[in-house]
Amino acid sequence: MVKSSKGFRSRSRGTFTKEVRERGLPPVSRFLREFSVGDRVIVRIEASDPHGQPHPRYQGRTCTVVAKSGRAYRIEFLDGGKRKELIANSIHLIPAGGGSADA
Repeated sequence: MVKSSKGFRSRSRGTFTKEVRERGLPPVSRFLREFSVGDRVIVRIEASDPHGQPHPRYQGRTCTVVAKSGRAYRIEFLDGGKRKELIANSIHLIPAGGGSADA
């Protein structure tokens, strides 16, 4: 049996790869997006974010905004029946239920 690679992007290469038309940094409007407490949001991984990212397993999760923490948001969701809190930048969140063009 072959040993699996322990490289930095070995298991998340597909998640952190952008399509050709999405290359580069996202538009500024995504950084300036505001959410209020109680809003429903979806976690979306942004591959070019230089300030850290949520874990790839949270991609596509629907969450609730609990509080604002600096420029980031505290979000809460259920993971296997347990409540879990996560801190995410506005760049990683898109409104849930809204007809967002960049979803």
